[in-house]
Amino acid sequence: MTMECPTPNHEDEVVLLGHGAGGRLTAELLEQIVLPSLEGGSGPLEDAALLPGHRELVISTDSFVVSPLFFPGGDIGSLAVHGTVNDLAMRGAWPIALSVSLIIEEGLPLSELRAVMDSLGKAAQDAGVPVVTGDTKVVGRGAADRLFVNTTGVGQRHGALHPSAALARPGDAVLLSGPIGLHGTTVLSTREGLGFEGDIVSDSRPLHRLVRTLAPLGAAVHVLRDPTRGGLAAALNEIARDSSVAVEIEESAVPVPGPVAAACDLLGLDPLVVANEGCLVAFVDPASAEDALAALRSLPEGADAVRIGDVLSEGPHGRVTLRTLVGARRIVDMPLGEQLPRIC
Repeated sequence: MTMECPTPNHEDEVVLLGHGAGGRLTAELLEQIVLPSLEGGSGPLEDAALLPGHRELVISTDSFVVSPLFFPGGDIGSLAVHGTVNDLAMRGAWPIALSVSLIIEEGLPLSELRAVMDSLGKAAQDAGVPVVTGDTKVVGRGAADRLFVNTTGVGQRHGALHPSAALARPGDAVLLSGPIGLHGTTVLSTREGLGFEGDIVSDSRPLHRLVRTLAPLGAAVHVLRDPTRGGLAAALNEIARDSSVAVEIEESAVPVPGPVAAACDLLGLDPLVVANEGCLVAFVDPASAEDALAALRSLPEGADAVRIGDVLSEGPHGRVTLRTLVGARRIVDMPLGEQLPRIC
């Protein structure tokens, strides 16, 4: 008589919060369920997609479920605009139109809904993009958490600026437009009452004007990515994977504000995995690195831009390493799942 290990029963598996965190669980959900059902291709998963039949137009959609609805430096309304504008910008595109859809839980005070919509409208005006269509649904008490917002954006690319997560090359300089960790720690501190919200403000803001300053560099700009869910660690791992390159960054070069570092120390978090909503990562030809930094620093949202690392000429493809303050190296893994739930 032989004994065999039982076959796992995948029918008993359920969706976890970690499946929406932008890390390995999200990738598994997309690869095993979502993309096969939609006949998705095997190419890189970009922040925005080329619109079929229109080479210079891109489209992106995003849903926002942040809790709480209001936090220092922003709210779900402005965040929804900034998030979609930035996804278009990461493909080198200027936003030309947005749609907005609301899912509202019964019982939400109209004063809060009005405040969110006023903020959303102002953010769209400030970004110079019209909201041209939308939808509103109301669900029963307990069927949603107060308010969810979906935004879809269409953008037009800047001339020769055609970045992609699959275009990083050996020798590329890795640039970061500003400090990391502000958004995720702000939202978490506000939600949990940790007391850091007096020292930390979300970096939520549009980045399309910052990207426009890079347009003159054209094809020298290989990759743009905003490190939102999963933070800088997830963004770099996605780029390394999709471009089949090895990336190394310097711990001493990565700007982490003091209050963010303190909050992460208290919570046992790595700032590299904390979400951001107002900075970008750029992989550029090394000969254009200084010009790219000068362009980024020419605007307030890129004033603190720095070079944080390079694409190695050799090394395991898809691997990201960090050179620590003491000169050692450690692997920066793709985050597994949700460490900071409901932050965008």
